[in-house]
Amino acid sequence: MIMRKDTKKTRSLLTTLGLTAPEGHALPNRAIPYLLFNWFYAYGILSTRPAKRLLRLDHNVAPREDLQVYGEAAVQAGKITRRQLNRLKRQEAAHANAVEGFPLFVAAVVVALHTGLSNDVINGIGAWYTLSRILFGLAYVFIESEALSFSRSVLWWSGNLSCITALVLGGRKL
Repeated sequence: MIMRKDTKKTRSLLTTLGLTAPEGHALPNRAIPYLLFNWFYAYGILSTRPAKRLLRLDHNVAPREDLQVYGEAAVQAGKITRRQLNRLKRQEAAHANAVEGFPLFVAAVVVALHTGLSNDVINGIGAWYTLSRILFGLAYVFIESEALSFSRSVLWWSGNLSCITALVLGGRKL
């Protein structure tokens, strides 16, 4: 009974992601949800603004300078720890990287849609990119070890390879 429940949950998740469809139904195209999620992830979830506001490091006049100008002073004053500042800096870098990478994903999805790639390919690429970017962001923010930080590079390439795959497959159909 438990196995059956887990299988239904897994099937439901795969259906939500557009990787499977209920029996007798066509596979839906999930391009727009993947685009919207990845935009929100890049510009919202990875943003340091909420954390900086909580730690009272957010200065709306020049928010991009918060960590450079006020971060070190906050550490010296004992308001935050060096580890918190370093994590915020890594999160800010992960945010910038996600924002910089998002246009390639948009281009890949547009090419995939324009060239008529199948929904399973489009959804698969969307899921691949999304999973890669989520894991990349987590690795960037939370991995402090030099040795483990190289996993970040693997995840970065994985996300980009998903986009390159869509571009190559779409290019073959032109």
